[in-house]
Amino acid sequence: MKMRFSKPFTPSAEWLRSRFLAGLPDTGPLEDGVPPGPLRPAAVLVPIVLREPEPTVLLTRRTDHLHHHPGQVSFPGGRVEDEDTSPIETALRETEEEISLHRAHVELLGCLPQYQTGTGFDITPVVGLVTPPFELQLDPFEVAEAFEVPLSFLLDESNHQRHSAMIRGARREYYAMPYGEYFIWGATAGMLVSLQRFVCR
Repeated sequence: MKMRFSKPFTPSAEWLRSRFLAGLPDTGPLEDGVPPGPLRPAAVLVPIVLREPEPTVLLTRRTDHLHHHPGQVSFPGGRVEDEDTSPIETALRETEEEISLHRAHVELLGCLPQYQTGTGFDITPVVGLVTPPFELQLDPFEVAEAFEVPLSFLLDESNHQRHSAMIRGARREYYAMPYGEYFIWGATAGMLVSLQRFVCR
């Protein structure tokens, strides 16, 4: 049964822990236009920062010269490498490489359902709690900036928009969550919708 909240919902760390302990439903992919055939495995970290007075989500903006998703808002993460023992290892390794957030700062909660993209990736979203203080050092080749968005904003369905655009010769629909100067959309917004459906169900 889905919960209804009369004002923006700000879950505590205890609430988030209890949700993941209760088990994860299979919500399925949220992106259309997923190509047929095998997809490239990838993983990202969904870092929920335990700020006061409310938690935030740490996001990055990719540099404009990257081949995949240039300039887009994203979670730290990337492709699964041969030496990675699990998608969780991929997410933590990539986070350390991209923004120097060490895994010692991350309390792992669990994984959201796989998210398959129209660009051919099968992404495992790994959710973790991050307790300040910490210092970030961005990889200038991959990451243009890092910023935080209130978790309550991202969990508020009134901020979840549906857009459409011509992408690679076909009209695709996608989620978007504009926040100030940032346009959060595509796979990142889709995984945040998946988080909202799980946390607020």
